[in-house]
Amino acid sequence: MPAISNDWAPELKPEYKKEYYKELFNFVGHEYATREIFPPADDIFNAFHLTPLSKVKCVIIGQDPYHNVGQAHGLSFSVKPGVDIPPSLANIYQELHDDLGCYIPNNGYLVKWAEQGVLMLNAVLTVRAHQANSHQGHGWEQFTDACMEILNRQDRPIVFILWGSYAQKKASMLNNPNHLILKAPHPSPLSVYRGFWGSKPFSKTNNFLTEHGVEPIDWQIENI
Repeated sequence: MPAISNDWAPELKPEYKKEYYKELFNFVGHEYATREIFPPADDIFNAFHLTPLSKVKCVIIGQDPYHNVGQAHGLSFSVKPGVDIPPSLANIYQELHDDLGCYIPNNGYLVKWAEQGVLMLNAVLTVRAHQANSHQGHGWEQFTDACMEILNRQDRPIVFILWGSYAQKKASMLNNPNHLILKAPHPSPLSVYRGFWGSKPFSKTNNFLTEHGVEPIDWQIENI
């Protein structure tokens, strides 16, 4: 796994010494050596590389990477250019359009969000090809929970967008009054009608950031 070298590194260093992480490191290494695993190994920590800790304004929690060929590249909900927009992301785009009037782009490449301070973090960072949730329970959850605790300690306003029951379990570790927690059903076609539509997470995020003197996020993804 490629090293995280920005300001996340000193915060995460204690995790690398823990037994669970050593076991996770060995497991992931063996999986990449013997199976088809996504995302590509160099992309595992893209969320951290693209969004330094000091730049985080907003956190969007996903569950695990897309498991079909060519989709995942280390950011939750995002896919590589040229890949069909997954159903959940299509629903996110529709809510973004209804909330802020952004046009719906022709791609699902969300690097622009990450570069503006949106940490797009999956709870599990790797997956076997065509086997959803296949790397759950091997240590990634402990690692990403540690990341959430680091974020919770930050003495500045951060918005946490928690879509669905899985992501909302993370709310129990978020007790810093500086932050805003936004909860809504998951944007998947199975649950989107239960309250995701009309939840307005994008305008609520920008209003909160603006009220606290932080530059809002330009959510519009351009066509490629």
